[in-house]
Amino acid sequence: MNEPLKWYEKNGPQGDVAVSVRVRLARNLQGYPFPGRLNDAGKKQVLEVIKEAVLGPNSLFAGVFAWVPVSSLSRTAAVSLVERHLVSPEFISRPQGRALLLSKDESIAVMINEEDHIRIQVLQEGLSLKEAWKTASRLDDALNERLSFAFDPRLGYLTQSPIDLGTGMRASLVLHLPAMEESGVIGRTASNLSKLGLSLQSAWGEGEEATGCLYQLSNRVTLGLSEEEALSNLETIAMQLLRQERGAREKLMQRLDTQDTVARSLGILQNARLLGQGECLKLLSNVRLGAACGFLKGVSLGTLNSLLVLTQPATLRLPSGQEELPGEEQELLRARLVRRMLANRVEMPEEI
Repeated sequence: MNEPLKWYEKNGPQGDVAVSVRVRLARNLQGYPFPGRLNDAGKKQVLEVIKEAVLGPNSLFAGVFAWVPVSSLSRTAAVSLVERHLVSPEFISRPQGRALLLSKDESIAVMINEEDHIRIQVLQEGLSLKEAWKTASRLDDALNERLSFAFDPRLGYLTQSPIDLGTGMRASLVLHLPAMEESGVIGRTASNLSKLGLSLQSAWGEGEEATGCLYQLSNRVTLGLSEEEALSNLETIAMQLLRQERGAREKLMQRLDTQDTVARSLGILQNARLLGQGECLKLLSNVRLGAACGFLKGVSLGTLNSLLVLTQPATLRLPSGQEELPGEEQELLRARLVRRMLANRVEMPEEI
């Protein structure tokens, strides 16, 4: 039986710019202290209560989720979860008393005993905010019937961090913004968005310039807005950024030096024997730009999206089960994977 495609292996609506979306809900159980104040016995009890509700007899979720105790994972497997955006780095840093519920296509990940008792995360390809929210909301309602979440009529859902009070919802998008980065407007745009309660920051890498030109747009306000209002605001701003990026791309791709960079990047990816992580992400970003603009033919954006994830260090090592690989061996493995996935798929433009 074939495994279902993962969310990062697909290309969704507005996928030329919008790589993926995530909707996250923070929830806590009535009658239990927040995880930060739970001892080991308390965390174990929370785990048992949630596991019984989700995977016990007559559960609506039978066969939907795998139960993954974090303490059972190798270091490579745990870090790979972070690279695939399924858990936070903090979640794997202290594995005892924590577990993950994970759907087969990895579009739903539920962290248990992170900052809150439950962190529901729904990830989808493209600009699919409303669809991701519907999935998260249905799961939230079903879990609440079995578990009873801590809620205050005035403050909303109670969370360990006051920042998450209210809806307890955070929504974000990963956007590919090479043209806006090239034009130098990212910093100013991020500053303007912060005044609207939104954040634009590197999705991978540090600082204003993101590795692979990938940026995360997210809401920072959860109190005083309904989930629908927050999502509508986020999607409106996202569409503005998409239009700005597309306009900048049209000009950028008319330049001979840009066309040359895209074509050279494709040639390197199809022929390289060694690829470092940073170099690989930059080259994939260039090729993704060319493919999204129609300059390169024959490769799906879904293939390029999956390579952004599968070439990350721990995820790259995961199939072999090796905890460590010398630098050159890892670069060899990465280059081999990229060559295989791009072999005989991309057509190089006849004229540049």
